[in-house]
This record gives sequence, structure tokens and C-alpha cells, in this order.
Amino acid sequence: MRSVLALAALLAPALALAQSGRDCHLPGTEEALRCHRLAVPLDHNTPGATLSLHVVVAPALRESARRDPLFLLAGGPGEAGSDLVPLLNTTFRKVRATRDIVLIDQRGTGLSGKLDCKPGKNVETATEDELLAETRNCIKGLNKRFNLYTTEQAARDIEFVRSSLGYGRINLWGGSYGSRLAQAYARLNPGSVRAMVLDGVAAPDQVVPAGARDAQAALDALFKQCADDTVCATAFPNLRREFDALAARLARSPATLNLPDPRTAEASKVEMTSMRFLGTVHNILYSQADSRRLPFLIHSAYQDRWQPFIARSNISRDFASDSGPAMPLHLAVVCAEDFPRLTPQLLEEDTRGSFLGAPQIMRIGKMCETMSVPAVPYKEPSMIEAPVLLMSGALDPVTPPRRAESARRYMKNAQHLVVKNGGHIVSPLGCMPRLMRSFLDQPGVALKAECLSEIPAPTFQLNSAGPQP
Repeated sequence: MRSVLALAALLAPALALAQSGRDCHLPGTEEALRCHRLAVPLDHNTPGATLSLHVVVAPALRESARRDPLFLLAGGPGEAGSDLVPLLNTTFRKVRATRDIVLIDQRGTGLSGKLDCKPGKNVETATEDELLAETRNCIKGLNKRFNLYTTEQAARDIEFVRSSLGYGRINLWGGSYGSRLAQAYARLNPGSVRAMVLDGVAAPDQVVPAGARDAQAALDALFKQCADDTVCATAFPNLRREFDALAARLARSPATLNLPDPRTAEASKVEMTSMRFLGTVHNILYSQADSRRLPFLIHSAYQDRWQPFIARSNISRDFASDSGPAMPLHLAVVCAEDFPRLTPQLLEEDTRGSFLGAPQIMRIGKMCETMSVPAVPYKEPSMIEAPVLLMSGALDPVTPPRRAESARRYMKNAQHLVVKNGGHIVSPLGCMPRLMRSFLDQPGVALKAECLSEIPAPTFQLNSAGPQP
């Protein structure tokens, strides 16, 4: 009895904190969640200064909740856990029926001291050089110790949160970069992990900027799908040739376009560079639904009707909202952990035959010079013992199935599901929410996933009216 009382005394502070926090209402849900503020060490290797971490707990919907919560780790790097709140009532509703869901704004994102560089007022008409100079000035003005915003420091934050909230072993869902963070956490804290679900899996040896080969594979697949679709092939019979012609034209010189401003309707000059054109194409390929607009956008631009393409390009540059990824945090991670491993040989192999060339891949290097962070040495990954569910979209332009298979080599008990008609992040699609719940309930049991073949491909957009019915 004395040992039980002693254990209760030790757990009391953590359990009290787990039940504390405050009611909060966040964008994406009407219900009240529980928000916590935790002071974590700024440097887990040298305790002293602290950083305020924002943590959200969405309590299980049923009273008979399991004691192993699901921690959601957002992607980027640069997205905040609270950005995933809208998924609580859709993608993760089946899981949340019986488990708390915990969302952490990773240090440097969201409400955890976001490292932010807000776009300027002329972002849509600025040149690439002007945008680069603006970013560099912002980074210098932040005056932060960017070397303390690594994946390892973020992983140690997760363990601090788990312990502070009084949880035992936890489950992890990691999407895109979040899958890298989840793997890092599992290797640092193997005893704290019950099971993991990784979507859009980043392999341990993956060098993030080197994604030209995967991007080209996704574009080739899209072109083939259009050619195999009678309606799309009829509307855009020369799609690949038109894309190649546009890319070659912009590689020679930017196109100066006179277009109405999307907000004021006033005439303005927009410079369409090769960098912006190819970057927008790559961005569109992330979403399978969005990629089905690409043939129409390419064909319209080829006919010098750039308005639809410009409108889509501006989405990623929109300054109307304060939300969005923390770009300096993205750079803090990638410039320390990835860019130093981008050798000339890897760059040449990756870009060979791809629409993304060295200029697009190396653009991040110009910003890394300003970040001035020390390289994080690559370590051979240790084996992950906890059960893992790997999920991939066959059409993913950045973390396709081959990346998950590479990560799987370092996992003792993993199963891999591939969505034929999926792009980057497939958790919300079809029966996947149910499969995730089944896996978390019984992590050691192989899933029956025939239902994934029933997920249809979105229809192609043929004109300005939008996708086909």
C-alpha cells in the first residue's frame, strides 16, 4: 500500500496539470478544447532559458477513453499542430472516439513563438531577387538562436509534454515532416511509444531539397493519366509538348504579364519566371485533386491566358491571413539537417531528366547562408521496435512509396498501405480513417485494406467552370 501511495504522490503533479489548462476555441472547430502553456527548456542539453510551448488537448468523445492518446505531429517543417484542428471532426474522429488527441505547436510555429516572415504588400508582383532579399532581411531581424530549432530539440519537447500531461505510452501520427519527427522521437524515447502512424513518410536518409526525381515521376504519372482519359486527352492532346515549350520559353527569359490585380482589379505587371512557374507546378502536384487542374492551367498558359495559372500561383503567396507555415523554422531544420548532405553528385543524379533543375533545388542554399546554422551530423538510424503503419500516395511528388520502403528497413514491425489515387497525405481519404482506428486498437494485427482500391481518382478540369461533375 505504501508503494501505491508513493506512486500516486509522484504522479499527482502531472495528473493535475493534465486536468488543468483552459478552455479555448480554435479555428476549425466549434467546440471548446483544452489549451496548455508549458515552459520547456530552450536547449534540452543545457537547461536554463525556457520557451513557451502551446499544446492543445482534444478529449476523447466517449467517457470510457483509453489511456494511450494520439499525438499529432504536423509537417513542413513549419506547420503547427493547431493547424490540424479542422481534422479532428473528420480524419481523426473515429480515433478520437476512444482516445485523447494532443496537438503540439512545434517550437517556432503557431503559438509556440512562431518564427515568422510575413510577405510584403507587393509579393505577387515582386521579382525573385526582391523576394530573396526580403526573406534575408527578415531572418536577420528575428535575431534567434536558430540552431536550437532542430528535430531533436522538438522531439525532446514531445517527451516533456507527454510527461507533463501525465500520459504513459503514447501513439503518434506524423504527416510528411511530422513522420521524420515521430521517428526521431521513437528512437530517443522507445519506452514511451505504443504505436505510430506515418503518412507521407520521410525516410531517415532522405535529403529534403533533393526531390526532383520524385516530382518528375508524379508529373509523368499525371500526363499519362490525362492521355489515358478520353475526355482529358481530347481537350489537351499536346499536353506534354505544351508544358515543355512553356518551361523552355521561361528558361530563356521571364514573361512580363500585364494583368489586373486579384484584389484591386488595377492593372499591374507580373513577372512569371522559370522559378515561379516550375515551383507552382510542383506545389500543385502535392494534392491529387489539385493536380487534376494542372492540364487546364498549362494549356491556358500556353495560349497566353495566364490568369488561371497566376491565380493558383498566388494561393501560396497570399498575405491576407496570418496563418501558414513558419518559413524560418523550415529553414532552421532543413539548412542544418538536409542541405549539408546535398552533394554535387546527389544534385546531378536527382535533377537528371527532371523539370526541377539545380536552380530550383539550390535556391534554398541562398537562404541557408543567412541562417548560418551548424550542420547536424547524420547518424545511422537505430531500429524502431514499436508497431508502425506506413501510408503513401502512389502519386506523391515528395514522399512517394519508395521513401516509406526506405524507412521501413529500420522498423521491426511495420505494414505499408499505398493509395493508388492518392497524393501527398492520404489519411483523410476513403476508408483510411477507419483503418487508422483499427490499427491503433490492435497494432500487431495486419490490416485488411482492400477498401483503398475503391478510392476514385478526381475528375480533370477542362475549362474555367471547374472540374467535371
